[in-house]
Amino acid sequence: MTRRRKPEADISKAEDDPVIEADIESFPASDPPAWIPARIGPAVPIRPEELSSARNEEKTMHDTRIDLPSNVRGTVIGLLQARLADAADLASQAKQAHWNVKGPSFIALHELFDQVATTVREHTDMIAERITTLGGTAEGTVRAAAKQSTLKEYPIDIIEGRAHVATLADALASFGAKVRSNIEEAAEAGDQGTADLFTEISRSIDKTLWFVEAHGQAKS
Repeated sequence: MTRRRKPEADISKAEDDPVIEADIESFPASDPPAWIPARIGPAVPIRPEELSSARNEEKTMHDTRIDLPSNVRGTVIGLLQARLADAADLASQAKQAHWNVKGPSFIALHELFDQVATTVREHTDMIAERITTLGGTAEGTVRAAAKQSTLKEYPIDIIEGRAHVATLADALASFGAKVRSNIEEAAEAGDQGTADLFTEISRSIDKTLWFVEAHGQAKS
């Protein structure tokens, strides 16, 4: 009796089989896996930051009895968070100038830059508390500010008074312009309270900028 040989598997055909994608959304967002099965076969390692951007950027908004729709609160919280990062960065820039300024006007500028930092930190607190009032989470750490700030990097190698005046004035003007834009954006979103907060900060930053610019406007 002749035995028939079992046909060998067609490897080329197997390689052409469609890839079976895994549904990563089946994993709970609170406990993301260290790996994702991308196809039948060995698990494929993947870093957490490469997971769905929607999952990574998902924000929790707490319930509140404030009579603003959640979409309005979400919009203005985004505006506020952007300015929170900028304000935290700006305060640190003012302290950088405060610590390192040198020259004939040292005492005056040393004290002025410290006053700028104090003023901006007050605004930082106002912005953060408005975020949490609306049900958001204020991301106010130094690392969060460094990652999210839209301000230019403050040079750490300058020491002369007029150089610090010009650089800090630029930072204040940039921050002030963004806050001014946020006034209208918050109002258009339907949150007049946040628009008023931005208006208050805008007036204060304009005055602070005046104090700093005045030191660089007089002719030598």
